[in-house]
Amino acid sequence: MNILVLDPAHCLALALAAEAEERLDIDLTLLDATAASPALEEVELSDFAAVIVPPLAHLDTSDSCMVEAHAQQLEALLEPCRAANTALVWCVSDEIYEFGYDKGAIEESLIPSPESPWRRRLVAIGDRIRAELTQHLIIRVGPLFGLKGREARLPDILEALVAGTEVTGEEDLFIGPTPVDALARGLCGMLLQLDNGADAWGPYHLSGIEPVSDYMFVSTLRSQLIQLLEQRGEPVGSVGEVTAVAHPQGLVRRVLNCRHMLGTFGVHQKPWRLEAERMIERWLDLRLEQSR
Repeated sequence: MNILVLDPAHCLALALAAEAEERLDIDLTLLDATAASPALEEVELSDFAAVIVPPLAHLDTSDSCMVEAHAQQLEALLEPCRAANTALVWCVSDEIYEFGYDKGAIEESLIPSPESPWRRRLVAIGDRIRAELTQHLIIRVGPLFGLKGREARLPDILEALVAGTEVTGEEDLFIGPTPVDALARGLCGMLLQLDNGADAWGPYHLSGIEPVSDYMFVSTLRSQLIQLLEQRGEPVGSVGEVTAVAHPQGLVRRVLNCRHMLGTFGVHQKPWRLEAERMIERWLDLRLEQSR
């Protein structure tokens, strides 16, 4: 199965590349392309079963120009994907739900209804994808974390803590932290099933098990880092502290219900604490190798 992934520097693109290296049933092509780039026009989309667009994160603070460029990239893919019969997979941050949802987990059927114009622009793109492309997946994901690539987040937090720098976390923002490796595995599994006849296109949710506040997420990373450093006999007294800060909008709960993905494709949510510990240990190993 041939898959095209845009934005090769994104942490999801790198996770997908690593996943494809371990498999014999997926060939992955990474392409650095924007809506105005000739690179996309030169690609024969009919050579690919699917094209994946990684999520644009930080919608709470994103520049409107960045959101518009992302929207235009998606618009530029609509007609070529339809003509080539190529599936469009759009991963979108849970921040598309601007104010969260205080009545429990957010179902896939709940179309976001944000107030900010740049979020409404993305919702309109989602409407067009559903209306114009039969073969599409809209994957709403919790905040991603990984070991490398843009938006990986984890290395920045760990580097700051090891340097003794204070790290902040929003105590009133509740999220489902999502290991990017888990998203990559889930996407590959879904696309292979769809390529083999499954008729289950549409919106899905994927996030990490056990929603927590952003502050608790960062605090847990610090605790895991200290524990792993102690196990290695390294000093921990200079590890930076984690400080709670308020979310600009007050209390926000972005907790995604992921049962539909599990029931349809058998894709399980991953315990983010276990994945985080594994990644931190790997990060420490790489740090030790680089210091030699």
